Amino acid sequence: MKRRFVILDRDGTLNVDRHYLSDPNDLELLPGVCRGLRRLQALGMGIIVVTNQSGVARGILDRARLTEIHARLKAMLFAQGIKLDGIYVCPHHPAEGCRCRKPATGLVEQAVFHHGFDPGTSFVIGDRDSDIDCGRNLGAFTILVRTGQGEEERYAGKIRPNAICDDL
Repeated sequence: MKRRFVILDRDGTLNVDRHYLSDPNDLELLPGVCRGLRRLQALGMGIIVVTNQSGVARGILDRARLTEIHARLKAMLFAQGIKLDGIYVCPHHPAEGCRCRKPATGLVEQAVFHHGFDPGTSFVIGDRDSDIDCGRNLGAFTILVRTGQGEEERYAGKIRPNAICDDL
């Protein structure tokens, strides 16, 4: 049986959404994240992060700085006994119409190529409609967290996740 995966958004789901986080020192994990990730890991789930980072295209940060941020994220999680299987990034501007920007599924397709899992048996967890729509496009089970933009998205009424949780 193939390993199942959890596909996570980054900003507002794992860490405090700083609106174009550009400094690794400003990275702050949300409450409950480590506990939730350890539980998922204990279940044998693969854990990947898929994140839209248009700040690169907007010139707010470059790819090297983004790599530093993700290295710090991995280190912070590793210190808590958590190992990510990968981080997949869309650096494009929304107007570019790329295949990797959520809600498109290109980032997950890259992860499937690397890890060989079935995205239709996965769980997609995020705080925005683009996360939930990406999950729906994959045929995955979708979970909206009420952290980040999740509460606002929920009350806007246009988002239809399979489940809603307070946090990860």
